[in-house]
Amino acid sequence: MKAYHLNSHAGAGRLARADVSKPDPASGEVRIRVEAASLNYRDLITLDRAGQNELNGRVPLSDGAGVVDAIGSKVVQWRPGDRVAASFFRDWITGPFRSSYVSSSLGGNTTDGMLAEYVVLPANALVPVPPHLSSVEAATLPCAGVTAFHGLVARGGMGKGDTLLVQGTGGVALFGLQFAAALGARAIVISSSDEKLARAKALGGSILINYRATPDWDVALMKATHGEGASHILELGGPGTYDRSLRSVAAGGKIVQVGVLTGFGPKPDLSRLQWENADIIGVTVGSLEHFTAMNRFLTEHAIHPIVDRVFGFDEVPEAYAHLRSGSHFGKVVVRI
Repeated sequence: MKAYHLNSHAGAGRLARADVSKPDPASGEVRIRVEAASLNYRDLITLDRAGQNELNGRVPLSDGAGVVDAIGSKVVQWRPGDRVAASFFRDWITGPFRSSYVSSSLGGNTTDGMLAEYVVLPANALVPVPPHLSSVEAATLPCAGVTAFHGLVARGGMGKGDTLLVQGTGGVALFGLQFAAALGARAIVISSSDEKLARAKALGGSILINYRATPDWDVALMKATHGEGASHILELGGPGTYDRSLRSVAAGGKIVQVGVLTGFGPKPDLSRLQWENADIIGVTVGSLEHFTAMNRFLTEHAIHPIVDRVFGFDEVPEAYAHLRSGSHFGKVVVRI
């Protein structure tokens, strides 16, 4: 079979395509014929680490979906032909997060990911693909979709009458926007592109702010909400946006902290949280249980993920470059 590996000696792309042996499932494992995989901002960080002689040989990408190709002994819940997607954390099935789960994240420090024609995973690390979704759409779910659902719905309790601030129009942001629209929450979207804001409006965005034209977007947000602020903030930017998010949160509100899109930097002043009785919810993706609950939600509301562009398996470097450009609206997918 063919697979991609991170390789610091593979030139500027740092991705090497190789012919390797097709893996066989052991007891309790399933082999998946991968049909599509999607990229996340985390994959850019991982690729950059490969350029520093780290992670050589790792199969990248956490997100993928396909068809069960073979099963090992003692596997009773899957049959060849079943459509499945892999959970981001192989070992986080249910219950609270434990630090030991970090090493089981697909495409990370110690565990191979989904950018291969076939992968083998434990049978209990998979979820069925919602019947209304294609494999390309399902490949967008494990990281971005689960992150937004876990933070905003499962732990954030977002519902009708709430106000959500969405930063940007990437994968996590647009899932959050779609979930808000399905739940009857009002959505505020900030972006540097009027064209992207117009597309976000079509998905349910009701207050649209171009932060390039309006750098003090937190002031504009408070004015648009008559001084109330946002009950839920999907904080994706990191140091470059955090202080404004703190000034935008409503009394009793929740900041769902996800991203580091502006890098790593000084810690913000959190004192306003106390006076507003607000919370920060730290989120790193979610469990298989969260994934399963989100799929029920997607099916109930007939939600289709927003796919920006689909690349071929021989165009993986171009897919990474497209994601890094920041020009995407929604998810970037590789068809395998």
